Amino acid sequence: MLHVVGIKNCSTVQKARKWLEERGIDYSFQDVKKDPLSDEEVLDLVKKLSIQTVLNKRGTKWRSLNLNADELTDQELFELLTEHQTMIKRPVLVLDEAVMVGFDPEAYDAFLETDS
Repeated sequence: MLHVVGIKNCSTVQKARKWLEERGIDYSFQDVKKDPLSDEEVLDLVKKLSIQTVLNKRGTKWRSLNLNADELTDQELFELLTEHQTMIKRPVLVLDEAVMVGFDPEAYDAFLETDS
């Protein structure tokens, strides 16, 4: 079953969820503000995609911390991600071993192999 990770009130997550529901695609949803990912789950995302793909440097939390990614190691970035999961790009779609981030209807069609 498809698993969607994000934040309930994020507009991009809302668009993605609406897109899935309009197509009758069953999924489970995990709001990382209420139910954070384990360190192992964050590590799995990073291993499958890369820290740079998973890290949202355009978000409010990243900007509020006033960080420079070039000055931080991947380990330091990983520790920030596990501590501040709102910095994970969203939504994250997990289907079996495949993972993708963001909302792109055409990419969703290919990822989920749907006919829309």
